[in-house]
Amino acid sequence: ACPRCKLLIYSSFFFSCFFSKEKFWLEPPSETQRKQLEEELKLSGTNLKSHAWYHGHIPWEVSESLVLNHGDFLIRDSQSSQGDFVLTSHWEQKTLHFLIRKSVVQSSETYTRVRYSLEGEAFDSLPALVHFYVGSRAVLTRWSGAQIHRPVNRTLPLSYLETAFCTAVSTGGEARVCPRSVAPSPALSRRSDTTQSTQPSPNSTLHRQYNNISQPHLNQDSPSSETDGSCYTELYPGPQSYVERLRVEEVSVGVDPLRVEDGNVHFSPVVETVSSFKPSRYQSPLMPKENKPLEVGILRRVKELLAEIDPRTAAKHITKADCMVARILEVTPEVQRMMGVHSGMELLTLPHGQQLRLDLLERFQTMAIMLAVDVLGCTGTTEERAGLLHKIIQIAAELKSTMGNMFGFAAVMRALELPQVSRLEQTWMALRQRHTEGAILYEKTLRPFMKSLNDGRESCPLSNTTFPHVLPLLSLLEKSVAVGEGTEPWETVEVGVDVVMFHLGAARTIAQLGGIYRSNAESKLQGFQEQAEVLELFLTDFQMRLLWGSRGATENQALRYSKFDQVLTALSNKLEPPVRSQ
Repeated sequence: ACPRCKLLIYSSFFFSCFFSKEKFWLEPPSETQRKQLEEELKLSGTNLKSHAWYHGHIPWEVSESLVLNHGDFLIRDSQSSQGDFVLTSHWEQKTLHFLIRKSVVQSSETYTRVRYSLEGEAFDSLPALVHFYVGSRAVLTRWSGAQIHRPVNRTLPLSYLETAFCTAVSTGGEARVCPRSVAPSPALSRRSDTTQSTQPSPNSTLHRQYNNISQPHLNQDSPSSETDGSCYTELYPGPQSYVERLRVEEVSVGVDPLRVEDGNVHFSPVVETVSSFKPSRYQSPLMPKENKPLEVGILRRVKELLAEIDPRTAAKHITKADCMVARILEVTPEVQRMMGVHSGMELLTLPHGQQLRLDLLERFQTMAIMLAVDVLGCTGTTEERAGLLHKIIQIAAELKSTMGNMFGFAAVMRALELPQVSRLEQTWMALRQRHTEGAILYEKTLRPFMKSLNDGRESCPLSNTTFPHVLPLLSLLEKSVAVGEGTEPWETVEVGVDVVMFHLGAARTIAQLGGIYRSNAESKLQGFQEQAEVLELFLTDFQMRLLWGSRGATENQALRYSKFDQVLTALSNKLEPPVRSQ
């Protein structure tokens, strides 16, 4: 991408990350609150607290400050109808609030159940309602035409939100949001028409204006006007943003990096310029100190190790290695101090996280190429290659469903989708004949899911995610080094802007949830006994040495990929020669 395009992408992303909270700003979660949130999200799926899109007792003002992008939504408790819920969404530059109707259905004399609906079909639970409207892209109501695409996940525990926004019911049965202490805050005016966006109004008290004209199908969740200023939300302007602090630190080059600001000790983050991968220094019992590209003996041992382990064990080793590189797992306080943030998931969204982004792109491509070599280097029978394809498909399924590792899943899927692999018609035919269930799994489940991830139409449940789908963000921010076949979803005119904005918005959420990903990864890997030789197979340093040799691994990246693309094509054509047109 041209420098101006990258600047526009960065500007859009950082604006949404740091300046969207000028209206309403909540304290970033403390470590204790992070742990409380993690515990809430680990609850059973039948418990509403386990769903990150449920924000509990937050006022409508706060909900409007959270749904910033087209298709964003969240669920909150109604302020005006105690016990009911409201769906707040952003659609076509407007913030909308929909009261979710509850109806009690008597199934028998002793048993009743509650159903939830907006306008049409009723559902047995709120998660069922959310899954339907997100998955089907059905309109919420006919009059609004609005849809919901992406949940805005809470970053604070419900226990804190309930304390921060205490609710008291007035004599009119209306809920009033009263902070525990009153402080000056930016004022807002709001019309009863939900299609009217909220605008700041400085130097005045918080109040709401209403239009008495009723509108059909208008689900409103608005208390009556408070003109005396006795009840308003406690909102404070945010402190100096992280980006602003970095700019100040850039001017302060040469100053002692350990400073005191407002009584707190701060360190300047270290801007990394060298890759964490050191293939030239890498030593392994699986290869000599110096090796040539694709040495037969090393390749044979790699195939033996892959054949010995089951797909789930392979997925666990891949996830462990992925999370280490991405700084999700085993991040020491010293590394956090150097990064300036708690998690690699936040670092990769920041300007000084470029080297981490580049390393993750290198890992993604190298993993995909190594798995492709494993298939294309199988010179046995077609059935043997089909069996190997089946195992790789199973590894992809384990990464997706069992481990919640969307990064590793995407890398394995890229290996299967490389043109040199996908063109092997005889091998894929043998897969359909010998491993029908694997072929169906790949064609009907994994490929559509991968496409939906890239298009921004699908996501992995937060409670199951160890490594979110960051590849689109990496490709957007580092387009000049991202390597892939064909155009990305955002490069087509029809969906370009929507998909770009979806992934930038998703990155804002991902940056805040590093603690949850770490907790999920630790939980899924608890008691896991890694095998040193197997783990080495999935280390990027080892893969670079295997593919390009001890000398070639340090060459220019674009040159390495270009040369190896030719190698893959030659291997593929040798297995199944192309049909020449007469």
